[in-house]
Amino acid sequence: MRIALAADHAGYPLKEHLAKWLTEHGHAVYDLGTHSTDPVDYPDFAAAAARAVLDGRANRAIVVCGSGAGACIAANKFRGIRAAVAQETYTARQMVEHDDVNVLCLGARVVGEKLAEEVVAEFLDAEFTGEERHRRRLEKIEALES
Repeated sequence: MRIALAADHAGYPLKEHLAKWLTEHGHAVYDLGTHSTDPVDYPDFAAAAARAVLDGRANRAIVVCGSGAGACIAANKFRGIRAAVAQETYTARQMVEHDDVNVLCLGARVVGEKLAEEVVAEFLDAEFTGEERHRRRLEKIEALES
């Protein structure tokens, strides 16, 4: 799978860890920065990840900031992006299966490397079920975007 990976300065160390881990697990990583712990603004990196999904450079994206919340808010400003924060494996899988989430937001100050790996694995392994009730709910979300 092609994964866009982006982070702000708080998320940089976890992003670097995940880039290596994802590559080792056979994924193509599209690293959108940041490339250091120098202070930057998370909306810039969440936007880059969202655009990579929307224009087809990536199948899904992972954005890391301090809590995951800010990056999630920014990514969700793009029509067609469904971003969510997951800090455990149940949500990571369910948000794809039921809500067709295409951007995972992680909080580097909330989850450690091992838990992040587990959350990412569930996110990437999950597929949207396509059940009628889930499609109906997504149609209502899409209507809110217009």
